[in-house]
Order: sequence, then C-alpha cells, then structure tokens
Amino acid sequence: MTLTLTVSDDVRALAPGFTHVAIEAHGLVNGPSNDAGSALLDDAARRLAVRLDGRAPHEDPHMAAWRETYTAFGSKPSRTRNSAEALAKRALSEAGLPRINLLVDLYNAISVAHLIPVGGEDADRIEGGMRLIRATGEEDFVTVAGGEETVEHPDAGEVVWRDDAGVTCRRWNWRQGPRTRLTEQTTSGIFLLESLAPMPVAEVTAAAAELAELLAKFSPGADISVRAPESCA
Repeated sequence: MTLTLTVSDDVRALAPGFTHVAIEAHGLVNGPSNDAGSALLDDAARRLAVRLDGRAPHEDPHMAAWRETYTAFGSKPSRTRNSAEALAKRALSEAGLPRINLLVDLYNAISVAHLIPVGGEDADRIEGGMRLIRATGEEDFVTVAGGEETVEHPDAGEVVWRDDAGVTCRRWNWRQGPRTRLTEQTTSGIFLLESLAPMPVAEVTAAAAELAELLAKFSPGADISVRAPESCA
C-alpha cells in the first residue's frame, strides 16, 4: 500500500521553501526503548551541540525559518515550538531526551542530530491519505487531557496534517494526536521529514537516508521505501 501525501495550494503559498521527504515502511518490529536506541539519542544530542556551537536552538537559521512560518499562520513560536526545536531544547537540558519506544527514539534521534522536524505515524491507523492544509477551525482533533479523551479544534488558518477521520497533527508539526502515533504494536509506519529554506534539500535527503538505514537495521526484512523530496518551491 502506498499512502498518499498532499500539500494544499494555500500551504504552498504560505511556505514556498517547504520540502518534505517521506519514508513508508512495512514489516517493522517495534518495542520498548532499549540501550541501542538510547545510545543513538545520546549521540544525537552530542551532534546537536556541535552543530549549534553554543547557540540556542531558535538561533539556528532553519529553526528561525520555522518560527517565521509559525508566526505567519498565527501561532506563537515561543509558546508552541516546532517539534525539532522542542526536542533540541530537551536534548540540551539536564533532563535530556525522552525515551518513548524504539521507533520513536529512532526518528527523534534523526530529528535532533539534523535539527529537522521528523514525525512518525502508524500507517494502519491512517484513514485515507494524509493532507497538509490550512484549517477551517471546524476539524476534529482527538487528544487526551487530564487522562480523558477530548476533542479540540484547530484555529482557523492553522496549518495541520489531517486524514479522512480528522486532524493527526496540530500546528504543522507541534502536537501529534494519539490515534495515529507509533506504539509498541506498530508494524507499518509513515515517517515524514520536513524542512524550510535555507536548509538544503540535500540535507533533508541525507537525514531521510540515515533514518531509513536505522529502520532497516532494527527491523531486518522490513519493506522500506524512501520517496523523492517534494518541494513547494
């Protein structure tokens, strides 16, 4: 099965420097976080520190571009950081990076090492194709608050990923919904690496290749395909 990914024209107009690379994988083997995944996260934090060379994550040109884009669709980037900036901030703190499960740890390591937003969805839980749109404000986003399932609605004009059932990730790549997240039972996944200019497309492609190699290493025999970069330029 090939999952379709589309970007709406109004998102393209908002962020003409947007590029994404998707990895679709079937036959994955997930499980709890382990020593190997933890070592990758620790190494990613070290790579990040070298990359930033004493700067704060938001001072990196790529993160600055995401902040400008978040502001353009009405979000406050200092309060709702893109996923890569939020992870980088955690990586540089005393708390360090969280350990979630093996597949999430793998893509979080790539996100931190390359300072690029990376997301992973359970492909078997996606209904129809995935679409990056500007919300009307009426879409459903099912999440959990205070231990109870609740339905939120994005702001009008907010950039969201959605499928036929509703929003899967709010504010572009800020908060993923629990319905499609990767769990220890996940066997099929779609991984999305997202960048804005000035990050070169070659760097996004290299990050995707690195993630694909890790998926193959930890899930021998999995069917893994890396799609060509799709750019809004």
